[in-house]
Amino acid sequence: MRRLVPVVLLLALPAPARAANKDVERLQVQIASLQGQIADVLRAVEEGQKEIKRMGELLAQQNASFNKASMEQKVQAEALQTAMRELQERLAEVTERVQAVHTAQTTVPTDPAMTTSGPIAAPAAGAPGAGAPSAPAAAPAGPPPAPRELYSQAYADFARGNYDLAIMGFTEYLKAYPGTDFSDNAQYWIGECLYGKQKFQEAIEAWNTLFRDYPSSDKLPDARVKKGMALEKLGRRSQALVEYRYVIDRFPNSSAARIARERINP
Repeated sequence: MRRLVPVVLLLALPAPARAANKDVERLQVQIASLQGQIADVLRAVEEGQKEIKRMGELLAQQNASFNKASMEQKVQAEALQTAMRELQERLAEVTERVQAVHTAQTTVPTDPAMTTSGPIAAPAAGAPGAGAPSAPAAAPAGPPPAPRELYSQAYADFARGNYDLAIMGFTEYLKAYPGTDFSDNAQYWIGECLYGKQKFQEAIEAWNTLFRDYPSSDKLPDARVKKGMALEKLGRRSQALVEYRYVIDRFPNSSAARIARERINP
């Protein structure tokens, strides 16, 4: 009998009241459904943010690997060019020696007794050279190290962060081999060494020397960008922008131009 009481009471409610209760129930169901959907969207957003973060980290790693590989390829290319230059110089030296030996063999008689003036008389006693041998001539100064050895050692010092030693090596290279294919590279790396030592004004001067002495160097785009970066370090942003725009205008497809665009729009 007690179980029938709620049913009887419910039936006793007016029809509008029962309809209102059903509307409330439907709203509650809809609200619960919306809450579930919102929770799903929030989870999806959170997962998307995690995926974006992961992709960003992966992209940064790939970019770092690419930059490292690019630098290694550049070093290998420079080393290969230096080796080729060294081989060419050695070949030229050997050729000159062979020609000198051939010339000596064809112009100097092998036997003094067969000359037109007859045998060469021995020097008289007491004459210079008759007794003790003449005093040895002063030993000539030793030649500078080979171009490849000198350049490679200087670059190795730069790569290890031994900037002072690298500057000495590149400077010695320029003094010994001022007109080789890697003279402009040596001048460029002197600027990089000074930049690494945070001597930004001196680095700018080194790159200005590169612009003046080697106007057709393939290092000009990189040197222009690094000069702009050095100017920024000195608080001269407007001058740096001039360098960046110069690189973009003159070398639009170079890696230096990409860096210049990033520096203009950080």
